[in-house]
Amino acid sequence: MLADSNAEPDPWVIRESRLDLSRLGFSESVFALSNGHLGLRGNLDEGEPRAIAGTYLNGFYETVPLRYGEGGYGYPEDGQAIVNVTDGKLIRLLVEDEPLDVHGGRLLAHERTLDLRTGILERTVIWGSRSGRSVRVTSRRLVSFRDRSIAAISYEVEALEGPVRVALQSNLLANRVDGATGNDPRQAVPMSAPLVPRLSMHDGMRVVLAHTTRRSGLSLATGMEHTVEAESSPLTITECEPDLGRVTVSAHLDPGHPVRMVKLLSYHWSSRQSIEWLRDQVDASLQNALAEGFDGLAAAQRTYLDSYWRSARVELDGDPEIEQALRFAQFQLLQAATHAETRAIPAKGLTGPGYDGHAFWDTEGYVLPALAFSQPELARDALLWRHSTLALAKQRARQLGLRGATFPWRTIHGEECSGYWPAGTAAFHVNSDIARAVQLYVDVTGDGDFERDAGVELLCETARLWESHGYHAADGRFRIDGVTGPDEYSALADNNVYTNLMARDNLRDAAAAAERHTATAAGLGITAEEIAEWRRAADAIAIPYDARLGVHQQNEGFTDNERWDFESTGEDEYPLLLHHHYLNLYRKQVVKQADLVMAMFTCGDAFDDEQKRRNFDYYEGLTVRDSSLSACIQAVMAAEVGHRELAYDYLAEAALTDLHDLKGNVRDGLHIASLAGALLATVAGFGGLRRGKGYLSFRPGLPADLSRLAFPLQFRGRRLHVEVRPEAATYTLDPGNAPLPIVHWGTEAVVERSVTLPIPPAPELERPAQPAGRAPRPRTRVASGG
Repeated sequence: MLADSNAEPDPWVIRESRLDLSRLGFSESVFALSNGHLGLRGNLDEGEPRAIAGTYLNGFYETVPLRYGEGGYGYPEDGQAIVNVTDGKLIRLLVEDEPLDVHGGRLLAHERTLDLRTGILERTVIWGSRSGRSVRVTSRRLVSFRDRSIAAISYEVEALEGPVRVALQSNLLANRVDGATGNDPRQAVPMSAPLVPRLSMHDGMRVVLAHTTRRSGLSLATGMEHTVEAESSPLTITECEPDLGRVTVSAHLDPGHPVRMVKLLSYHWSSRQSIEWLRDQVDASLQNALAEGFDGLAAAQRTYLDSYWRSARVELDGDPEIEQALRFAQFQLLQAATHAETRAIPAKGLTGPGYDGHAFWDTEGYVLPALAFSQPELARDALLWRHSTLALAKQRARQLGLRGATFPWRTIHGEECSGYWPAGTAAFHVNSDIARAVQLYVDVTGDGDFERDAGVELLCETARLWESHGYHAADGRFRIDGVTGPDEYSALADNNVYTNLMARDNLRDAAAAAERHTATAAGLGITAEEIAEWRRAADAIAIPYDARLGVHQQNEGFTDNERWDFESTGEDEYPLLLHHHYLNLYRKQVVKQADLVMAMFTCGDAFDDEQKRRNFDYYEGLTVRDSSLSACIQAVMAAEVGHRELAYDYLAEAALTDLHDLKGNVRDGLHIASLAGALLATVAGFGGLRRGKGYLSFRPGLPADLSRLAFPLQFRGRRLHVEVRPEAATYTLDPGNAPLPIVHWGTEAVVERSVTLPIPPAPELERPAQPAGRAPRPRTRVASGG
């Protein structure tokens, strides 16, 4: 952030000490507030200047036609895009007859802080007008974790050098549009006035506006209410138009006697309820918030976060910057998932419009593994969203001539929204990512009711996909051809190892779940013969291996391809997808993001330690990390094979992707999966956490510059605290918890209350080389001040 570079980072506070207008989009994303239902970008209170004006509701989207130069059977006809809904953040200030404008007058001070303990974004501005008047403005903004529809702003103005008259204008403004800024396909496509006015009303200082989307038919009601505290009696006026509500307050200020406006916001939407129903919900929510006031809402926010941090805080000693980044990551996962409530967790959360607000496999591949051990109820909600879209996934499978379910590559509501099928539809691994997340959640929680009511169906319908898409070849192997794995620089490949191994586990887990829940399985038409076929396919799955090189092939024939010419590729040519045609990428040995390496994490039992080390070293030389999903997985596996310092470098990259804008696209929203991945890199990497059936396994170990790692886990009704130091790890259960079997560096142990076990030293290994110019920045130098 734009903080004092000489100050040690505060693990609890993200600070911006000055306003840099060239980085507005970056700060708007970093300072975004959300609760999984409602998201407010960190725009300046006055609304201008801005990069992207953003207020988002999870699942609230508009459909947009997908246009093809040459269409084809099964191509999606419509896309979906998250809507920038009615903006309630706007509060504008007039000092005498001059507006507070960071472009004009004198900006004497400007600071913003996001306190991760309170969940409040605070802004302090000292501004002088051209006529010599100066004021201090302090605004505090929150999106309530307790009350899903509520946001609140406290806006206080104080005269500094003499009496002054000010006017505060609080707005609700619909159909704000920001223009596109480049040709990056990951950006959102702006929509022109997607909201159709349906209702506008005001009473006192309350305004309610209601709209409906033009094509998707979703309805929205938004309201604002105000209280004003001032020494003199302020004058107020309230106005209302179809797309605009405005409350204007005029007050005379003497130094030391500020005016304070509290603005309360409420957002409700539905695909079924009437506008009148939604209006009533808004009024009721505003009335409750009015009874609490800003201070009451802030106290509830602090109570909520105190409870969260007591139960989930990850601690890392030895690198304050990374500890701050991990704290930020945990906070953002909380913001993305808390009230998602059986809706998707988008790749950008509710921090920006990147990827049009779509959810990908990122949710199940990265976010849910982080949530399952800390807030399993949120992981459950996300899986229930997938289950709610199962009918659409089964319909898509039938369209493709397959059995079972084909879940979409990118979506908001459940339909496939990717118009580029080689990277989208062909990425069938999303089905097994969902299955893995189901099994992980059930293993961690023991939630048999969820498994019976939703998990069995998800596991079995995804298993049916593999059984129908794959086939038994003449050599006896079960092949899955023509798929795209996690590495999007290799499309339509045969026998992608990640896809095949994940399908193997999907088939086995489905078979076991169907046998545990025979009534549910019978209701799905699953027979003993079908279960046997799943197991036969899983046991015969094809796993390509290059005996000449002694490594597994990412997909069949991959190591026979020509190697990408990394030495002749300039720094300005990354990411490669923006500068090279896929025709060139698909036929070369170049890896966008960890693929085979990720298979060694998710399906580690398929590889021995020596294979993992050889595979890791080989693919290090090919992986360019053009995706933010890569560094965290490389960190996990680097730690597992013994490259602890390299793992530290990759952890830093994953953790700082957003706070340092390492990909140059934070303006469009944060990388929620990379933030979750940073936590995985810490807990699964340096903590060495893996799950077994009914137990947990650990292979902890720290790089030289870190002195301590501590994190809590929830597992089968127990809370386990893990503390890793350079020479030993301590495992402690909460009082009253039942004993827990664990495996520590291959040795079985039982934690009854607390046990400390030694950590073997890291092996002495030669550090593998990355493609020219793509090595991660060495963290050890950074940590020591170099």
